Amino acid sequence: MNTGGFGFNFGPGDDDDDDKSRREQNPFGPFGFGGADGSGGLGDMLNQFGQMLSGMGSSMNTPEGQGPVNYALAERIAGQQIGQVSPVSAQETSAVQEAVRLAELWLDESTELPTAGGRVVAWNPEDWLAQTLPMWKRLVTPVAEHMNEAQLASLPEEAREMVGPMLQMMNQMSGMNFGMQLGNALGDLAKQALTGSDFGLPVAPTDITALLPSNITAAGGELEVPAQELMVYIAARESARQRLYHHVPWLVERLVSSVEEYAAGLVIDTSHIEEATRELNLESGDPAAIQDAMQRLQGMDLSPRISSRNAQAVARLETLLALVEGWVEYVVTTSMSERIPSTGAMTEAWRRRRATGGSAEQAFAKIVGIELAAPKVTEAVELWRRVDVAVGQKRRDGVWEHPDLLPSAEHLDNSADFIDGLLDDGESDEFDREFAKLEEMLREQDDEKDTGN
Repeated sequence: MNTGGFGFNFGPGDDDDDDKSRREQNPFGPFGFGGADGSGGLGDMLNQFGQMLSGMGSSMNTPEGQGPVNYALAERIAGQQIGQVSPVSAQETSAVQEAVRLAELWLDESTELPTAGGRVVAWNPEDWLAQTLPMWKRLVTPVAEHMNEAQLASLPEEAREMVGPMLQMMNQMSGMNFGMQLGNALGDLAKQALTGSDFGLPVAPTDITALLPSNITAAGGELEVPAQELMVYIAARESARQRLYHHVPWLVERLVSSVEEYAAGLVIDTSHIEEATRELNLESGDPAAIQDAMQRLQGMDLSPRISSRNAQAVARLETLLALVEGWVEYVVTTSMSERIPSTGAMTEAWRRRRATGGSAEQAFAKIVGIELAAPKVTEAVELWRRVDVAVGQKRRDGVWEHPDLLPSAEHLDNSADFIDGLLDDGESDEFDREFAKLEEMLREQDDEKDTGN
């Protein structure tokens, strides 16, 4: 499992030509100086370094500036990235509330999970940043903590002794680098978020259903769909997610714990870097040889290779995100397809958006540092459809009662085995009910005999 968060450019040795080109333009990438997407030349590097230095005085001496991530710096950079935004108007708030109210009525027919209740709010990008930052901290902090520990553990013993006196300063610089990259990523996400949790992650506060009307309007500009229909469709998706998060109490913690478990097993491998530097023979003292070695260094991948002893946690997270988004898409499509003819077009647009930007796997790659393959949402939609046909809506939603009842990653490719298991359980339940009826009847007969005697 490779990671690519925070601009450290951690990645595999077989990067594509574009990645190689970017590394050649910016040999300082492995040290944390690069664009938010890992790109950028000397100008970008100096700009980011300037941002880092300008924030030292105020950001390093606050509680939010301490620890593995400088969140004060992250929040300031994200705010700069967002820029000036208009406050949410009363008309926008009313439109959001009406869209959610209508979506909730329709969803009642396609799922057994009742409405989440709570508040319905309209946000602008600044609101999204402020309201979701606490959950992002929960997701990012363990990764940053264990990344720092793994980096220190990867150093030779002599190097660790030399680093010792400067460890506090290095930790602060690392926290600022993490904060800078986090701020760039969150600012970008705030400008593209349509709802409080449309990346599949429960980052919005509990019991809040939030939509971002200005972002929705911008995203819908290329769709030939009435604005009201788009608003109701997105409201339905967010309302469906909130029903899951509210009525499936283990779900949020399962998502967060998967990230924490992955982070706890982080390992940094620098053996290929050591081998490459030995081959360069820098100790020769020959100026021509050293110049040749430096030129060769420009084209080498000197990024540490990051893996986790708990890589299965990422696979579990990926499957869970696919099941959540697949369920949401299925129940929304079921409730709306006959009411709003443009539902199919909006669903297809959402799938394209998920594949090209603003999706859960890309949010993790940019912010948490976990690079997920595209979740199999399409396969999950088909699985939930087949389950619905086979055992009905009530038993379909009952699967969410416990994590052990959920489909596995293998079931996304072969739903028949999962459905067979549900059918077998159904037959067993029916037998148990009939047997209980028989026992009750026999007890009543015994009671009658005892009364007669």
